[in-house]
Order: sequence, then C-alpha cells, then structure tokens
Amino acid sequence: MAEGPLPGKERAQEIAMQFLQAHAPDLRAAHQIHWIAPHEEMISVDGKRLILTGMKVKMRSTLPDKLWFWVIVGPGEEVMVFERDIFWISLPGRRRTEKWLQDAWLADHGGARVFE
Repeated sequence: MAEGPLPGKERAQEIAMQFLQAHAPDLRAAHQIHWIAPHEEMISVDGKRLILTGMKVKMRSTLPDKLWFWVIVGPGEEVMVFERDIFWISLPGRRRTEKWLQDAWLADHGGARVFE
C-alpha cells in the first residue's frame, strides 16, 4: 500500500477517467460525476484493523440502468478500489448491492471472520 498525500479532486478525476477508459469504457462514455471527496475504508490485515484513505470519485451511469459506480484513488495516484453496478436505495441512504470487497460486510454475512 502506498503512503503519502492523496491527489486533489481534479487529479483524482483525471486518474479515474484514465482507469475507466482502460477497464470500463462503457462507463467512461456514459456517466455523471456525483461528488469527489476523501473516503475511508476499514480492512483487516493479519487480524489487525487498518484504515485506508483515498479520494473517491463517485459517479452514476447515464445509461438506462442508472447504476452507481466509483473509483477510489489513493496515495501515489494508485487506484485502490473500483466498484460498479451498485444499486442505491435513496431512503434510508444505503446500497442494496452486496459489498464483497468489504471485510465488515463479509463478516456480517457469514464470510471470513476477519476481526477476531
């Protein structure tokens, strides 16, 4: 994991667009940026909790499905996370889509016991 400062909003957007062009050109061509802001995720490594911080570029598809997606850019301008096809429930303001990349969600749903 890289250390150092996060990219600014404009640079995070540039990196996200380059990533989408290479890995999800369908989304690169049909999106609207919702917001760009720092974002934290807790993970477990060797039984220890760590917090990763990155600049999250949250977007929504302008295709008929209107699903959400995001790219999180970390220190060293490295893409840390890319998630797509996220179904969002406006009220109560949370996602319906499974969180397969998140340790806490896995633990809550019978996955690996990551925080023991």
